Amino acid sequence: MTRRLLLSYLSLTMLVLLGLEVPLGYFYARGEISRFTGDGRHSAELLAQALEVRVEQRAASDIPELVADFADGNGSHVLVVDDTGRVLADSDRATPRGTDLSARADISAALRERSLTTTREDRAVQGDAFTVTVPGSSGTTVHCVVRVSYPVAPVTSRIHRIWTTLALIGLGVLVTVAAIAFALAHWVTGPVRALERATAELAEGSLKDPPTTSQGPPELRRLAATFSHTATRLQHLLQAQRAFASEASHQLKTPLTALRLRLENFEPYLDPRAHESLDEAVGEVERLGRMVHGLLALARLENSATAPEATDLDAVVADRAATWTAFAAEQYVDIVVTGEPAGHVRAVPGALEQVIDNLLSNALRVAPPGTTLTLATAHTGDRRATSVELHVIDQGPGMTEAERERAFDRFWRAADSYHEGTGLGLPIVRQLTRAGGGDVVLLPAPGGGLDAVVRLRPARERPPRTPPRRPRATVREERVTVS
Repeated sequence: MTRRLLLSYLSLTMLVLLGLEVPLGYFYARGEISRFTGDGRHSAELLAQALEVRVEQRAASDIPELVADFADGNGSHVLVVDDTGRVLADSDRATPRGTDLSARADISAALRERSLTTTREDRAVQGDAFTVTVPGSSGTTVHCVVRVSYPVAPVTSRIHRIWTTLALIGLGVLVTVAAIAFALAHWVTGPVRALERATAELAEGSLKDPPTTSQGPPELRRLAATFSHTATRLQHLLQAQRAFASEASHQLKTPLTALRLRLENFEPYLDPRAHESLDEAVGEVERLGRMVHGLLALARLENSATAPEATDLDAVVADRAATWTAFAAEQYVDIVVTGEPAGHVRAVPGALEQVIDNLLSNALRVAPPGTTLTLATAHTGDRRATSVELHVIDQGPGMTEAERERAFDRFWRAADSYHEGTGLGLPIVRQLTRAGGGDVVLLPAPGGGLDAVVRLRPARERPPRTPPRRPRATVREERVTVS
């Protein structure tokens, strides 16, 4: 913003300078040229009158001296011819006396009492010259013709100097305006930068350094004060919401456990015909317990600010596949790991294990017996991969496009899903993935089923193509798996 303000100030100043200096320089140049040509013509006419008197009085011997004095005084080249066009005097002495120049256009016109001006190159003045050819006449009789060539270099030099002076003045004005504009823009945009920094800090979870309200224009100071008040209020509301979710979920765990035990204790005393209803009630209590567990997990995720670290995705995939193989075998489902080595990715510690566990749990719930669950890793982008993808593919019934769009909403479940689902598994997966800078989407799998694609940021360059080492299956504590 500072740069844009500075450019706007400089652009406006430049337009003003161009609007003032260009016409000024142009009119000055026109005035100099007009003055130069007018003075040259007037001087040539006066010289022609003086020489015409000398010629008429037959005092031609005085002409060379007058011509030399005039040429020295003006730095010009003077040539004088008589009424027949023969040279009487040449200040440069390049044309011999008596040379006939009556055929020259300007001399011929002057002999017919017509003055002529032109600009041409003249060796006597070493460059371009403004040439004035005038007749020295008395009445209608032309006694002589005078041609005076004035060098244009001095007037051109003066015009160049004035343009240079105007350019330097304009540059000085631009530098001064730039310094003033930079200070003004810095003063104006200072509160905006502080607001931007505070907004980014608030987006990270908490505002520890609120923007100052004592600098900048009054409007921005009021905006900073309003933002600080709003941010404080927002943080208070978020903290209250998180505290309520965490505390309420925690307080519900003990009563739910006690309720389940009491329901199970009823079984010996109930009529056998009520056992089915009792099992359904116990199932609902278990689902409510998993929901509470999921809410606790989401509350911990929202309150935590753990930085992502480099994690070996190949090792995690092999580990979780080995752990879930036994559960899948009970349902006659195979788990296959395929794809190119993924290497290290950026993820919150322990997040990848929970992501894979939740996705495999959901996939096993819908996978028919005799099908395969596929864990595939792939790179997207060029040689230095821009992202790493983990695919969890099942051969179940899949989802419609509308269902895939709503699948990450909290507590949402498909209409034909099993009753024990809580609708919190996929939201936890998305929360964990985004905490590491990635994302997750649901796509239809080729041939039917669902393809859950977890996109992660690579932590380093793509590793060489070597098969991943399958680690020993381990049991990890505090893992959240919610259906």
